Amino acid sequence: MSLFEKMEHDALQTAQPLAARMRPQNLDEFVGQQHILGPDGLLRRLIQSDRLGSIVLYGPPGTGKTTLARLLATETNRQFREISAVLHGVKELRAALEEARDELASGGTATLLFIDEIHRFNKAQQDAVMADVEQGIVSLVGATTSNPFFAINAALVSRSQVFQFEPLSTQDIFSLLQRALDDPNRGLGSFDVVASTESLNSIAKICDGDARKALGILEIAVLSNQPPVELTPEVLAKSVTQKSLIQDDDTHYDTASALIKSIRGSDPDAGIYWLARMLESGEDVRFLCRRLVILASEDIGNADPQALSLAVACMQACEFIGLPECQLTLAQTVTYLACAPKSNAATLAINAARNDIRDGRVLPIPVALRDSHYAAAKSELGHGANYQYSHNADGGIAAQDYLGIERTYYAPVDRGFEKVLAERLLEIRSVLQRGKSGSSES
Repeated sequence: MSLFEKMEHDALQTAQPLAARMRPQNLDEFVGQQHILGPDGLLRRLIQSDRLGSIVLYGPPGTGKTTLARLLATETNRQFREISAVLHGVKELRAALEEARDELASGGTATLLFIDEIHRFNKAQQDAVMADVEQGIVSLVGATTSNPFFAINAALVSRSQVFQFEPLSTQDIFSLLQRALDDPNRGLGSFDVVASTESLNSIAKICDGDARKALGILEIAVLSNQPPVELTPEVLAKSVTQKSLIQDDDTHYDTASALIKSIRGSDPDAGIYWLARMLESGEDVRFLCRRLVILASEDIGNADPQALSLAVACMQACEFIGLPECQLTLAQTVTYLACAPKSNAATLAINAARNDIRDGRVLPIPVALRDSHYAAAKSELGHGANYQYSHNADGGIAAQDYLGIERTYYAPVDRGFEKVLAERLLEIRSVLQRGKSGSSES
C-alpha cells in the first residue's frame, strides 16, 4: 500500500462510527453467541471442517450477524459479496451469482454471498438463488430479524442451517465497551476518558443486548464532551435523546410490570399511560408485542378468544410498519385487551398438568387411543381396540375414557365466552363420565 493509499484508508476509517471501527478482525475477537461459536458449537465445527454450506443467521439487531458473515468469508478463504434485500433486486442478485459462477469455473476463489435482511426479498427473488445454492456455486449467508420459518421460503430454509442469535449479555457488552476504550487505533484509547465499572455497566444494561447501540452511546458521550471526560450518569444522560437509555434495569421491568398488571386489572387508561411511558423511553416494540401476545393467552384466554388473534395481528403489523405509526396499533390492542373479560383457566390447566408429570404422574396411554395404523399394532398389540369414533356418536361426543384416571385440569370461569364453554363442558363431561364408568367396570 502506497503512502497516499494509506492516508486515504486512514481517513476513511476515521470517518466510520465507533461500532464499525470496532468490528472484530477474527473469530477470537467475536463476542457472544457461544452456543453456536463455542468450542463445541455447530457453526464452529462447520468452519473448522470447511463444510459451511448455506446458513441463515436469525436474531435481533446489533448482535453481530453482518460481522460474523464477513468473518466466515475470511475464516473459510472465500471472497465476500454482500447484497442488501432493502437496496437491491433480482438484477443485482443475478449479477452477483454470475460473477461467483465465473470465478469458480476459472479456478478462482469460492464466494460467500451475504444477503442482509433476506426476509425482505419476495418468493421469486429468494427462488433466484436456489439453483446456485444447490450446486454449491455460492455459500449463502442470509441475515434476518424475522423468524425464518415464516419469512423465508421453506425450500431455501430446508437447504440451510438456521442459527438463532441471542441478545448480547451485559457482560458481553461491557467487554466490548472496555475494549473500545482501551484500543488506541480503532477505538477511543487515545482519548482522556475515565469510565467506572458502574458507568459501563449502566450502558451495557440499557442497550437491550445491542452492541451497536452501546458503542454509539459511548462514542457520543466521549466526543461531545471536553477532555478529560468522566463518564458519570449525568454525562450519559446528556449524550442520548431517549429516556430509556438512562433507565436502570429495574425501572425497565417495573414499567413493563405496571403495563401488564393494568391490562390484567381491566384499566385501559392506566394501560395507555404505561404504554406511552415505555414508548417515550424508547422501549423495543418487539418486547411490547411479545408481552401482549403472552397476556392474551395467560390472562384472557377463552374468555375472549379474539384477544389472541388481535395480539398476534398487532405483532405482525408492528413488524410491518414500525414506529411511529405502530403506536396506533399498540394503543388499539392495549385498550381492547384491558376491556376484554379475563380468565386464567387455561394457564392454570397447563400448569397443573405439567406439575403432575414433573411429580411422576406419567400415565400409560389407554389402549383404545394408541395408534393402530402400522402393521401388527391392532392385531397383535391390540392398539385402537374399542376406540369409539366421535363423529359417529350422538352430539359428536363418544362415551370414551381418554385419560385413564379421574382428573380435572380445565375449569372455565363464569365470564365472557368461557361462560358458554363452561355450559358446553358440563354436557361433554357428563358423556365422558359414562365412558370412565364403563372403563372402570370392565
